[in-house]
Amino acid sequence: MYVRRIVPNVQSEALEESSEFYSLLGFEEVMNHGWIMTLASTDNPAVQVSLMTSDKTAPVAPDMSIEVEDVDAAYAIMQTRGMEIVHPLTDEEWGVRRFFVRDPSGLVVNVLSHS
Repeated sequence: MYVRRIVPNVQSEALEESSEFYSLLGFEEVMNHGWIMTLASTDNPAVQVSLMTSDKTAPVAPDMSIEVEDVDAAYAIMQTRGMEIVHPLTDEEWGVRRFFVRDPSGLVVNVLSHS
């Protein structure tokens, strides 16, 4: 399984204020859908954090996102192993294919690939 990046998802009702805070640490906005904003390091764009109020199309907000090369293969593995799928494999309007799975500690992980 090839992992492209891992992004923590920070729940916040104050997206702009949170964005300003993280800008003090060298982050800049690279995506903003209104309910989720992703910030990346100006020196290393692969270093990212997402701020979200809630998830627009899923029943819960994930704790982290893991971008993989083949989300369909990851989904099949999780189903075969009997892991709890929190949100089914879905093609989203913003260009990702994703599903949510609960890890053994209870965290919700958004597993995705870009279309």
